[in-house]
Amino acid sequence: MPGAPPSLYRRHRPRTFADVVGQEHVVRTLSNAIERGKVHHAYLFVGSRGTGKTSMAKILAASLNCQAADGPTLTPCGRCESCTSIAGATSLDVIEMDAASNNSVDDIRDLREKVAFAPVSGRHKVYILDEAHMLSTAAWNAFLKTL
Repeated sequence: MPGAPPSLYRRHRPRTFADVVGQEHVVRTLSNAIERGKVHHAYLFVGSRGTGKTSMAKILAASLNCQAADGPTLTPCGRCESCTSIAGATSLDVIEMDAASNNSVDDIRDLREKVAFAPVSGRHKVYILDEAHMLSTAAWNAFLKTL
């Protein structure tokens, strides 16, 4: 709806690890990975609705791609082009896919073809696959080949 304000959870979504409440163990794990330069190629965030899975993935993406830092940072600036485009869901390097709507093997094959391309403006390309449990069995098997 044009001109409508963003939904409540989007307006109040945490933008840094310091803003996250109630997921200290996840914040500690991701922070340690960033500090030690040992960020893995895939993370699986699991939990009930509203626990911050997508928020945590977006914070990780911003931490990896923030242009105000020389490399991955625990405190993305929130002001650079990369941070603002990630927050606004317009980043070409952070692709969010709703698996509830795109759950066929053809959707995953399309995703697999795109994975081969390098990031456009950031250091890392990040794929956020929301509602992954909705993938068909064939799509899930095709997705595992990507990982």
